[in-house]
Amino acid sequence: MKMKHLFGATAIAVVMSAGATLAADTTVIGVSIPAATHGWAGGMNFHAKEAIKRLEATYPELDFVLSTASDPSKQVNDIEDMMATRNIDALVVLPFESEPLTAPVKRVKASGAWVTVIDRGLSEDGIEDLYVAGDNPGFGTTSGMFFKEMLPDGGKVVVLRGIPTTIDNERVEGFQGAIEGTGIEILGMEHGNWNRDDAFKVMQDFLSKYPEIDAVWASDDDMAVGVLAAIKEADRMDEMWVVGGAGMKEMIKKVADGDPYIKANVTYPPSMSATAIEMTALNFVSNAPVSGKFVIGSVLITQENAAKFYYPDSPF
Repeated sequence: MKMKHLFGATAIAVVMSAGATLAADTTVIGVSIPAATHGWAGGMNFHAKEAIKRLEATYPELDFVLSTASDPSKQVNDIEDMMATRNIDALVVLPFESEPLTAPVKRVKASGAWVTVIDRGLSEDGIEDLYVAGDNPGFGTTSGMFFKEMLPDGGKVVVLRGIPTTIDNERVEGFQGAIEGTGIEILGMEHGNWNRDDAFKVMQDFLSKYPEIDAVWASDDDMAVGVLAAIKEADRMDEMWVVGGAGMKEMIKKVADGDPYIKANVTYPPSMSATAIEMTALNFVSNAPVSGKFVIGSVLITQENAAKFYYPDSPF
């Protein structure tokens, strides 16, 4: 996270110093992201809008087109509309799902536009010019190592996956790799789609199937909220603990306060949307090289360091 904030500040500084050499033509940058259907996405939307405000105020020759979508079809239509009506020079996209967005983003790239992909990735490698994301394998590995530490003699756990995407695959593979060879048994693994209501239903199903559960990897703080509600309704709170992820302020507060059911968290900052937009803008207003991959590491949050990650005024 420190790396990310440092780069964001540096990027803006470089962008501002390049003002005298800007071309007169307007550069149109499309930004297509999922709607704020859950807390992390709400934070991601907040930071994206703030970045656009900052950059447009500094550079009138940068014109941003922002769209948010509540499903993959809407996002595909938004991107196609940007190409047809705005003739975008660049696209910054966080795919709602990997597979449905791959072909339309590939068409954007074929048009000659710059492509920045955030977070979830596409189902085909090599399309984007820039990829900005958290360390998804590390996110899963860090979570798995915590489970390994907390369950040294093994245990029975259930896992909630997110929306079917490349990053969900990476997280789960990282988690499974970290607990491989231990006595930890994954009883069940189902998609909760990073959604509280979906996670509530999945956890209800797990609780009805399995009379013994030692811990839950919810893999996301919004899903952890739904999971906790299901466990409480079933009156089984004293049987298990839960780890979510992404640093929701309510969950960090629970970790800081020593909540026995929320023992840890793992960082995955929603402000990466701002990082991606800033880096894309940098490509057009300076000669700084920004293509490639920019990965923000995942950090384990425990009661000992939780205060460093608690931001009460954050939207997430």
